[in-house]
Amino acid sequence: MTVALITGAGGGLGRAMALRLARDGYAIAVLDVDPRTAAQTAAEVTQAGGTASPFVADLRDARSIEDTFGAVRSQLGTIDVLVNNAAIFPKRPFDSVTLAEYDEVHAVNQRSYWYTSQLAARQMPRTGGRIVNIASMTMHGGWSELAAYVATKGAVAALTKALARELGPREIRVNCVSPGAFPTAGEAIHPDPVAYNAFVLENQALARRGTPAELAAVVSFLVGPDSSFVTGQTIEVNGGWFMA
Repeated sequence: MTVALITGAGGGLGRAMALRLARDGYAIAVLDVDPRTAAQTAAEVTQAGGTASPFVADLRDARSIEDTFGAVRSQLGTIDVLVNNAAIFPKRPFDSVTLAEYDEVHAVNQRSYWYTSQLAARQMPRTGGRIVNIASMTMHGGWSELAAYVATKGAVAALTKALARELGPREIRVNCVSPGAFPTAGEAIHPDPVAYNAFVLENQALARRGTPAELAAVVSFLVGPDSSFVTGQTIEVNGGWFMA
């Protein structure tokens, strides 16, 4: 069975990806910093008939990442698919963000993507691995009080292109998905949920909220055989809010 490792898989989008890729036949390495949510996702996958094991790692810590990748290989086998999904997004005015806060956002949202991709690529077979990085629509137009988050997501999209070029000769495909506004727990950073929901619907071409399952379907395509000639691309999944 092929193995897919998903970071941040305890959250709403990561859980949807885990459920979808398990349905596609992958054994899922459910990685999260929170052991409770990692276990919940793994349990949901198992209850749905899939194969999943929870793993806990602090993506700010290189040793923690290394230990977890070793544990995944020992328990499930060589990693065939990596989905870099974990992210943090503290909301505060730009001129009040400390360097320590910025460094933490960078460590989770960008540096970990670099290092997990490096570790995964070393495991992936020469016959082809797949890496999908999750960016954000906010990297295109900016977003007030999320400058650190937006900066890392732009870096993720650029890293995707660089890795696609370098790893292509090894048949490792690297792509990026840029989500719009999906209704998950992450929306708690907005103080007025009703006003925020209206704001989203006013800006999207599609006058409804997207679902995590719809985002997961795009990830499924990018790691599956139907996208075998697709690499170095960023796919926008935002209901027509931003159109590339």
